[in-house]
Amino acid sequence: MNKILLVDDERWVRKALKWTVEKTDLPFVVVQECANGQDALHWLKTNEADLVLTDIRMPLMDGLVLAKEIRQQGLRPDVMIISVYDDFELIREGLRMGVFDYLLKPVEISDMKASLEKWTAQRKQSTPFPVSTDLHYTSAIKKVLEYIRETPLSKVSLVEAARKVHLNPSYLSQLFKQQVATNFVDYVMELRIEEAKRLLATTDLLISEIANRLGYSDLTYFSHAFKKNAGLKPSEYRKQLQR
Repeated sequence: MNKILLVDDERWVRKALKWTVEKTDLPFVVVQECANGQDALHWLKTNEADLVLTDIRMPLMDGLVLAKEIRQQGLRPDVMIISVYDDFELIREGLRMGVFDYLLKPVEISDMKASLEKWTAQRKQSTPFPVSTDLHYTSAIKKVLEYIRETPLSKVSLVEAARKVHLNPSYLSQLFKQQVATNFVDYVMELRIEEAKRLLATTDLLISEIANRLGYSDLTYFSHAFKKNAGLKPSEYRKQLQR
């Protein structure tokens, strides 16, 4: 069963979309609902989804920023945006960013079914062979680690790493966790937080500047990730060092 994360700030819209997904009779299930992109991104850090269905216009973090963060942070799911006719320029921007598809509100069952079937067909075409631990894949992981070391942390992404070693991103994520004992996203986040600690200790950069330098466009999300790792907010960490 393919897992869907549904993101829309209106509860009745989420309910209608969930019903529409169920009516397609395809092997998809809505496993989580979020009211904005920020909540969705937090949920994706500790949970898995295959596909994110998101509105564009939402408070705190809109659907395009969510799609951008998912791509930059190397998270697993593909993104499908749901919007209205007057959002066409935003829809086009989303497609340029790699969003899989878009649906217009109100979403018809036939349109939802066609889009989900297209996603399924594309996923099957890129499904790799089962995970192996042979020398070829060990070499691939070494190349990925080298790519991470040589690339500015703000630019590191699972998609780009997978492209460099000619593997499907989802498959590379599995392989990375198998051989490094942690997943790609957590590994890169750990490096980013360590660099944030160094910058907080040795520079006068604003916290927002540090976040941007490390690839976090959402300051609240950066603070949350930092506190989860260090036990303190970035501002508290810097004050503690100055005592």
